[in-house]
Amino acid sequence: MTLPPDIPAARFWSLTLYDNGTRSMLQTPQRFPRAGSQSYPTPAAEAAADGSTTVHLAPEKPDGVADGNWIQTMPGKGYFVILRCYSPLASFFDKTWRPGEVERVR
Repeated sequence: MTLPPDIPAARFWSLTLYDNGTRSMLQTPQRFPRAGSQSYPTPAAEAAADGSTTVHLAPEKPDGVADGNWIQTMPGKGYFVILRCYSPLASFFDKTWRPGEVERVR
């Protein structure tokens, strides 16, 4: 999932995975199933040179992906994604900024 540059959060943003069945955070060996702009409780996601931020959702961390840009999934376990923008900016409300879709990569 790629988030375009200028994520509209004045304070911070967080992308979290939730279990379809329990509606709780997805339980994996990775303690917190999230990526975000804060460096706690997991490393902060790193933006690319163009300002976009790609977060990889996969059972194993892909080679070359920073720890903060990966959220662990569980094979056979359904989940949904929630992006939170804390203190959202105007571009969030007027929809001039929109997150990318979750895309399958092989």
